[in-house]
Amino acid sequence: MYAKRITIDEELKVAFAIRKQVFVKEQGVPLEDEFDKFDTLDGICEHILVHYNEQPVGTGRIRFINGVGKLERICILEPYRKFGLGKIIIKALEEIAEERGASQVKLHGQTQAEGFYKKLGFRTSSNIFMEDGIPHIRMLKELSTKK
Repeated sequence: MYAKRITIDEELKVAFAIRKQVFVKEQGVPLEDEFDKFDTLDGICEHILVHYNEQPVGTGRIRFINGVGKLERICILEPYRKFGLGKIIIKALEEIAEERGASQVKLHGQTQAEGFYKKLGFRTSSNIFMEDGIPHIRMLKELSTKK
């Protein structure tokens, strides 16, 4: 199990297929809402794939807003959700944030995953709100300042 930064279009297409399966087909997010202007390899976002038995089975991305890393589009294909891959995705995205000098990361987590994010050190920073018809909550984490 490992995470890898996406560097070529073919890898990005694999990430898109995973997101389409999880968010669009499984959770009912409208296709036009799932993909946006940040889904490129031009450096605005960094995208990753997580692998299990050498197969890409999860993805996530990070973009930076006013010096804070925003973790987005984190998902894992259903058969692989109990292997600790979510932690690998979060850790990889946090490492990218630290490389870029961010001292905090934030996310809009689905409320059903709030406990998972709390175990990883995130704290709730808002009330519940709806995003694409799914209840979400804003969460924030201070990153280590050790170098």
